[in-house]
Amino acid sequence: MKIPTRCLGLVAAAAIVLASGASVAQKSGGVLKMQLMDTPPSASIHEEGTVSAVVPFMGLFNNLVMFDQNVARNSLESIVPDLATSWAWSDDGKRLAFKLHQGVKWHDGKPFTAKDVACTFDFLTDPEKLRRSPRAAWWWNLEKVTVESDVDVTIHLKHRQPAFLALLASGYTPVYPCHIPTADMRRKPVGTGPFKFVEFKMNEGIKLTRNPDYWKPGRPYLDGIEFTIIPDRSTRMLSFIAGKFDMTFVADVSVPLLKTVRKDAPNAQCVLRATGVSTNLIVNREKPPFDDPRIRRAMALTLDRQAFIDILEEGQGRMSGALLPPPDGVWGLTPEMLKSIIGYGDVAKAREEGRALMKEAGYGPDKRLKVKVSTRNIATFRDPAVILIDQLKPIWIDGELEVIDTAVYYNRVFKKDYAVALNLTGSAVDDPDVTLFEGYACGSLRNYNGYCNPKMTALFEAQSQEVDQKKRKQMVWEIDRLLQEDIARPIIRNGLAASCAQPHVKNLTIQTNSIYNGWRFEDVWLDR
Repeated sequence: MKIPTRCLGLVAAAAIVLASGASVAQKSGGVLKMQLMDTPPSASIHEEGTVSAVVPFMGLFNNLVMFDQNVARNSLESIVPDLATSWAWSDDGKRLAFKLHQGVKWHDGKPFTAKDVACTFDFLTDPEKLRRSPRAAWWWNLEKVTVESDVDVTIHLKHRQPAFLALLASGYTPVYPCHIPTADMRRKPVGTGPFKFVEFKMNEGIKLTRNPDYWKPGRPYLDGIEFTIIPDRSTRMLSFIAGKFDMTFVADVSVPLLKTVRKDAPNAQCVLRATGVSTNLIVNREKPPFDDPRIRRAMALTLDRQAFIDILEEGQGRMSGALLPPPDGVWGLTPEMLKSIIGYGDVAKAREEGRALMKEAGYGPDKRLKVKVSTRNIATFRDPAVILIDQLKPIWIDGELEVIDTAVYYNRVFKKDYAVALNLTGSAVDDPDVTLFEGYACGSLRNYNGYCNPKMTALFEAQSQEVDQKKRKQMVWEIDRLLQEDIARPIIRNGLAASCAQPHVKNLTIQTNSIYNGWRFEDVWLDR
């Protein structure tokens, strides 16, 4: 067995910290007050596909391993122990053995053991165990989990998968208890984490309290966290500026709004960075007339991506393919590569081609196609949806905006109950094994528009097994190019947004290539 030398901790190389507390002794106490933009569908992280669930509930749980909460850039090098004290790969890269902490207890006092790890993966891979499993496609390569003792557990893979540890480190991969029914985890979750569940009120808020028996000595510093649900973004910004909240919701501050916050709350600590969330067009391939590939291709051709970026991000955003683009991302297509892809070049020329396709499909200026354009009822979805509707008009498609509350929206897209939608898709980890399998593999729940190309899935699996990272990047670039040419799911842009906190919020690092993995809050304290 090969023992990694990094598994006992890391030094943060380039952290972006909202307010450093390194020179001041940490203070215990106080309740962190944070905004939440909408009601999460449930409290069960494993059953939801939205950041609105992972942010308020990540602090209830632990993972086997996690991305260092004090390092801004998620990577394999920033992974540190959590419930596992150490881990080791077998020589063939197909077995990953963990040694677990002893004496850890669930919030209800029952002991945590290796059986809970095995149960968690049983939940994730058995469609009968969870109401839904949005990231089931992550675990395509998982063969089994074996329990050697209460503190020893081994994950067995079908093939070598160098990036597998990154999947375990995501905020979306907490360990669940065997003894709590999954239905209870949706409303009264039980974890091993620094905070315990208090209440979850629809359309009002979520409250957590300090876990006095947390197994990490001295943590957390906070007495609790209160998340208040405020649907209107303007109201959220005004209430933060007025000092009623310690933090905005994650990535809630758009580029234009950031100017307002900096002007009216000059002491606020704000970090503008890539979110790892793409704005994309999803089209139900099974629903006529969108089962016609000519119409889907025409819709991709009419997109003026730079117009979205200019309007929503004042020109500061980036076009992208499926993967987060450089310099923030490791695997994404470069601007030069994008220029050669359908729809990323001359917009006027592309729209001419789109109109020709629409004519072939039986549409024209005297026979326009009417459709509802569905989207989630939050500003980051609604605003680009309005632009999309305007950009569909040149190819004779008249869109009517349909806004859907979060609790219903994801049920609708999971069931393919829509025709055309403006969607935002977050990649929890900047790695192809997350983005490709979750968003594009045949049968994946989060493959919302039902794209299925077995040849592409075979390419996904091949890149996943590649050990040479330079060769893997070349493979991923070709996969991304093929996905865009195949109109798998037209990507409009990759998001840029800020998170802000009051200056008394200390030791919170805003991660720069994901909005899903940095919300444990166990190191955060308030200087007031």
